[in-house]
Amino acid sequence: MPNLYLLLGGNLGDRTLYLSQACERIAAQVGPITQSSSLYETAAWGKTDQPAFLNQVLEVQTTLSPEQVLQTINQIEQDLGRIRHEHWGARVIDIDILFYDELVLQSQRLTIPHPQLHLRRFTLLPLGEIAPHMQHPVLHMQVTQLLQNCPDELPVYLFNSTSNQ
Repeated sequence: MPNLYLLLGGNLGDRTLYLSQACERIAAQVGPITQSSSLYETAAWGKTDQPAFLNQVLEVQTTLSPEQVLQTINQIEQDLGRIRHEHWGARVIDIDILFYDELVLQSQRLTIPHPQLHLRRFTLLPLGEIAPHMQHPVLHMQVTQLLQNCPDELPVYLFNSTSNQ
């Protein structure tokens, strides 16, 4: 079964609740979660005038095709209340496909590996926690190397779940 790596994030409402609900739905509709990173908090990337994000990376075993995964995670986002107002805007939940095994795919709707994963510290830190030696099939570098070379300087903090939401 292919290993799928997903990035979950959100910056509106009860962020930990939305991530938890997304995990439950992913496990039920996409496949079993074999690993999950800690939660990380970071300032918004791209569009910075919004609340901080919580992010988490999951490793999931799936029998779905990449296109079926995309359709399923888009439906999960919609079911949890995601409304797409603006690019990089605030949202209750966002689910991105980072890797699908070593597949390289570029279609009108989907690019795998995620085209900006190597540019985002908030993606690489949680990914490096659960898959440090995963090799990027296009850049031919391990996640740890991508993190060392990442140009993103936004601080990413391990989230303390007892602090304020």
